[in-house]
Amino acid sequence: MRRIPRATGSRRFVLLAASVAACLALQVGLLSVSSAERSGPPPTPVSPRGSPSPFPQALETPSDAVPAPRLDAPAAILADLDDGRVMFAKAPEIRRPIASLTKVMTALIVLERRDLQDVVEVSAEAVFDDDDYGSSSTLGLEAGERRTVRELLDALMLQSANDAAVALAVDIAGTQQRFVDLMNERARRLGLRRTEFFSPNGLDDRGRSSPRDLLVLARAAYAVPGFARIVASRFREISAPGGRPRRVQNRNALLWLYAGAAGVKTGFTAVAGYCLIATAERDGRRLIAVVLGSRGEPFSEAAALLDHGFEGFQERTLVRAGQGIGTVAIRGGAVAVEARRAIDSLVPTPHLDAVRHEVFVRAGALFPPAMGERVGTLRVMVPGLSLGASPLVVAEVPPPPPAGHDPWWQRAAGALSRALGQALGGVVG
Repeated sequence: MRRIPRATGSRRFVLLAASVAACLALQVGLLSVSSAERSGPPPTPVSPRGSPSPFPQALETPSDAVPAPRLDAPAAILADLDDGRVMFAKAPEIRRPIASLTKVMTALIVLERRDLQDVVEVSAEAVFDDDDYGSSSTLGLEAGERRTVRELLDALMLQSANDAAVALAVDIAGTQQRFVDLMNERARRLGLRRTEFFSPNGLDDRGRSSPRDLLVLARAAYAVPGFARIVASRFREISAPGGRPRRVQNRNALLWLYAGAAGVKTGFTAVAGYCLIATAERDGRRLIAVVLGSRGEPFSEAAALLDHGFEGFQERTLVRAGQGIGTVAIRGGAVAVEARRAIDSLVPTPHLDAVRHEVFVRAGALFPPAMGERVGTLRVMVPGLSLGASPLVVAEVPPPPPAGHDPWWQRAAGALSRALGQALGGVVG
């Protein structure tokens, strides 16, 4: 047997140094992964095989976000996520192909009809052939595999897994076509007049919608518990039959690159171009941007829109409910009025000092009015933009005339009668 010589002092030092270096290398590797997750998204593989997705590592946005950005995308919209107020629009009504943005409607229907803990048995219809993998994002589902609704929604909304869309659709409606019927019926109930679906995943390239319709759809999805948490996730692990869990990563690069980013969905086909619905929250304000048909990555243009919303507008309470607005003259006299409801609005930052109030008297308002009667409208404006309106109502009933005097309308009628009498007497005489 060959004896292995004991290490000398110098060799022990070399071995120790090598061990320390290996540990440091491991730590640096872990730190680099952690740093990548914080600063920028690593490439997203199209599972179970395929090429990495081209994600930007930095955003290109205007240095001054107050003016509205110039967009290359042919259609876009920016709005407040909570109340739908629009701050920017470019061809907001135009119908365009939307690729995987289709999956937002799929997720909405699933969340309205299933619990996240429900179990779905994957049908053979949801299994994609090997030839499909190179051009389609899939989770690699197998027939008979049992996955929870939450797992399939994670795959659907983060990785844009097309097989997960089919599995959910067949589980809910029995066939993909019947599920598509549910999608279009839901679109009609939401008032989406420029939207039509032909599949649960958007692979058909026939589905169409508009920026304004997608704004309404995304707001409806956010109103359903569970949606916001899913689309804000960067990574999720999904069990696999007989193997290691499948790790899916969100394709929305803004979750790494934009402060406050919270969702929602990316989409791309050669026909649709790059599409994105993006949301973000800062200082209690939640905004949403929709970008359709970009020739390159859509994240920078969506970020430019969100920046414009956060920096180009300020939330202001312009009029309080019950606030006195002074007096207005109506036919026969003047009355004190107040605003019936508050006016809260997003004011363009350059016009914060240019807000003005305009009072419009209602035609037919007569003195003396009743307490609380509407006698006009208050409009709040800045140059080129109306910020809101509130009915003006009587805040104080006019006092009665002094004792010993006839009411004003009797005095007016008497004066008119005397004038007519004098005129008639002159003609007769």
